[in-house]
Amino acid sequence: MKTLKGNLYLIPCTLGENSPLEVLPLLVKKAVENIDYYIVEHEKSARRFIKAVASKKSQNSLHIEEINKFTKPQDIPQMLEPCLKGLDVGVISDAGCPGIADPGAAVVAQAHKNGIKVVPLVGPSSILLAMMASGFNGQNFAFNGYLPIDKAERKAKIKQLEKRSIQDNQSQLFIETPYRNNQMLESLTTALQKNTDICVACDITLSTEFIRTESAQNWKRIKVDLHKRPTMFIIQG
Repeated sequence: MKTLKGNLYLIPCTLGENSPLEVLPLLVKKAVENIDYYIVEHEKSARRFIKAVASKKSQNSLHIEEINKFTKPQDIPQMLEPCLKGLDVGVISDAGCPGIADPGAAVVAQAHKNGIKVVPLVGPSSILLAMMASGFNGQNFAFNGYLPIDKAERKAKIKQLEKRSIQDNQSQLFIETPYRNNQMLESLTTALQKNTDICVACDITLSTEFIRTESAQNWKRIKVDLHKRPTMFIIQG
């Protein structure tokens, strides 16, 4: 008799240190309570999240595989072996939604190749929440990841994104390593045209949340400390 395959659940987590059940629906809690096999970005943070969501769940029952930038493509298929044996597997990112700016996307791609059902669960995405709060074009936008570190290359990239935003009426999103956030905002205010709008969305869903949209010219007069705070930047020309 052929064994039915388990499902691959994409389990969102919080964007910071707030209580999971403040921002996650009950369905996420139920999934975590029922799943023992996980593919995660970092085991330590995943175990902490699982404990916060399902405090009564035995940590000894968990089987955890890590996927990150060091994972070899040939190692991914074996991570889904439990699904092929009829067991459900959960994917957990370090923050937000698995598969979105996250290495878990490679697991999802492999699941589709193996005919495994993929079940995305509702949760916070910094990209979508920032777009919702920006006032920019939500029908045409692009996430660009990290911009170059080199100042000259970064300026050129900012100019390129601004040009694309104006030509295609497309909002341009990107992030920076948190300890360089202040330098990024300064780079934007100097490289962009004065009337190009910038949205800074910081500490999304946390008690310290700060979201504001102003022109590049106006941002030069605003004092805000973004140092080591998770921040999404969006520009719209």
